[in-house]
Amino acid sequence: MHIVIITGMSGAGKTVAMHAFEDMGYYCVDNLPPQLLPKFIELCEQSTQITKVAAVVDVRGGHFFDELEKLLADLAHPVQILFLEANSATLVRRFKESRRNHPLTPEGSIEQGIEQERQRMALLRGRADVILDTSALQAAELRQKLFSLFARDGVKGKLLNVTVISFGFKYGLPMDADLVFDVRFLPNPHYHEALRDLSGEEQAVRDYVLGWTITHQFIKKLKDLLSFLVPCYIDEGKTQLIVAVGCTGGKHRSVTIANILSAFFAELGQKVTVLHRDKDRA
Repeated sequence: MHIVIITGMSGAGKTVAMHAFEDMGYYCVDNLPPQLLPKFIELCEQSTQITKVAAVVDVRGGHFFDELEKLLADLAHPVQILFLEANSATLVRRFKESRRNHPLTPEGSIEQGIEQERQRMALLRGRADVILDTSALQAAELRQKLFSLFARDGVKGKLLNVTVISFGFKYGLPMDADLVFDVRFLPNPHYHEALRDLSGEEQAVRDYVLGWTITHQFIKKLKDLLSFLVPCYIDEGKTQLIVAVGCTGGKHRSVTIANILSAFFAELGQKVTVLHRDKDRA
């Protein structure tokens, strides 16, 4: 089992780091009291499903944090320590922007709290396996750096969780969609009696929708757009993309196009789920 202890300065990006580790498939826990670390590792080792663990341990543990050095030395299982830091000016700015108090000086000076924290963290920083200065890093850049250092089992941080939803405009837009494409301009199978009661899952409807030059022109342009957007979203640090395709009733055209898009995202190597929200509505 691979165990990473995420620690470092408050405001240096530990929350971003924990989310990145979660996306890499690590079982994560935040603000773990140091005294619970041995028991936590023991419980994880008893599970056949947990192979990667990341725990955030920092000065929020109060006086218990001072015992972390000894606990780490006594652990039977090897751990990797990731220490995140940033210069004082950057940390002060981040605390000001978030309007949060420093955990060591909840009613005092942020600068004093940072200085106290540096002193308390000095020994732990000295035994860290990886030290990252996040002063000049945006959240997406930190995320990609962590993926390059800690991704295991072939996970490279280049995947989106893509959900493609077909829907009918008459029933309303999906509220969580990132991208919405309207395909009501395509020829409508609804006006053909033999196709009216079928859905875009049926080959006859699919053949009809794809039997027009305008459909193929649209699909080509849409694939070109998505081929451009997907790498941009990944580089920005986006992990989930919801693409909605709508026609009038959500039964014929949108279902057909949504299925084609889901296959296309799979070809791009992304993780894809396709949902036909209104396919079975009257």
